[in-house]
Amino acid sequence: MYARMKILVASDIHGSAYYTRKLIEVFKSEKADKLIICGDIYYHGPRNPFPKDYDPMKVAELLGSVKEHLIVVKGNCDSEVDELISLFPFHKEYIETVGKRKVFFTHGHIYNDGNIPPLLRVGDILCFGHFHIPMNEVRAGITILNPGSISLPKNDKHTYVVITEENICLKEIN
Repeated sequence: MYARMKILVASDIHGSAYYTRKLIEVFKSEKADKLIICGDIYYHGPRNPFPKDYDPMKVAELLGSVKEHLIVVKGNCDSEVDELISLFPFHKEYIETVGKRKVFFTHGHIYNDGNIPPLLRVGDILCFGHFHIPMNEVRAGITILNPGSISLPKNDKHTYVVITEENICLKEIN
């Protein structure tokens, strides 16, 4: 027998203290076991506007408050300096087993819906951010999942994903 797990997944915070607060509120109200962020947590990037309440140090503090439940995958905007201000490690990629499914978490700038990691098999899940557009579809038996961007969405919907053994649910933060 194995423990049932509930994972909340978000991506692309880009330094927004406002949306980090919202994310932590949702994490607690969802009663999730883990909070996994698919990269780009502090820096907004040169092509993005400043997100609401841009404050990377506050984001680090807020995420540090849930560090015992937090997994962060390093994004293309995350740097070594970001790791120095964080109370938690950054992972290149992260793999979690939920029920009988392998879930591969990455940022999306390398592995994504156009480049699926070769270790994934039918029934597994690829979860990535980077594109700021939510996605939940099955291709060749592999679930392709993108929580979108919590702070700078390209479709104006601030979204996250909840993964359980039974269900994958894309939700809006508000």
